[in-house]
Amino acid sequence: MATIAQTAPCRAVTPEEVAHYETHGWVQLKRFISPEMIATMLTKAKELMGEDGDSNPPYGIDQPYFNAFAASGYNDERVKPVFDGIGQAAKALMNRKSDYGVRLFNDFFAPKLPAAKKTRNQGNGPTSFHQDYITFAVDRSGGMTFWIPLEAYGPEAGTMSFLNGSHKLGVLGNYTSYDGKDIREVWPELKDCEESPQIDYELGDITVHTHLTVHGAGANHLDRPRWAYLVLPQPADARWNGAPPEAFDPKAHGMEPYGKFPDEAFPIIG
Repeated sequence: MATIAQTAPCRAVTPEEVAHYETHGWVQLKRFISPEMIATMLTKAKELMGEDGDSNPPYGIDQPYFNAFAASGYNDERVKPVFDGIGQAAKALMNRKSDYGVRLFNDFFAPKLPAAKKTRNQGNGPTSFHQDYITFAVDRSGGMTFWIPLEAYGPEAGTMSFLNGSHKLGVLGNYTSYDGKDIREVWPELKDCEESPQIDYELGDITVHTHLTVHGAGANHLDRPRWAYLVLPQPADARWNGAPPEAFDPKAHGMEPYGKFPDEAFPIIG
């Protein structure tokens, strides 16, 4: 059996995984992160959000899918080592002919709270099918989400499923603006995209999906949070397109429309 290269605490992605990502718009990376690092991430998440994933102050993103809270893992020496491996994996998955690198755009904890419990924050409902791209106000595609579960989970926890190949349809718009319609109703072309099963994750498994890939998730039917850590890389040459963004404050970073993202706030990780 061939040895897979290791970038502690992550392994490298394989050519087969890159091919799956390019074809389907997502890929599951089995045993990508060491269990020790996963445990460290979960410890940090509970420090910030409590054992129930619901004891944090509001983050500013108020929606039913999960309870988001800033992680700032790059600035935490316990978590920072994971970004070398994520940066290298993101660059391999972007698979660009140019030598532009990878920029860390955002990272946050996103526990999906138990559907059967009354919660302080929102975040205990199913996740409507959608694309991520429309919320980030960047001028090009290429961005992706590393979705890192912090425990082993299956469909009963409300794990994701993906519409295979949907990233090839381009930008499909903001699903929240269609009078409550499912994006699959708005775009009949999505009926030609096979829906993957909801993902089963063992400890250390993650999924990566492009910001153009349509995906959704069920409700969390466990009696505890479905803990996840989301890391969002973008191409290093991406620029703010001038639209109001959800993920960052342009004024705080002195940014102008179509200006570069500053390296200090959005570091190069690959």
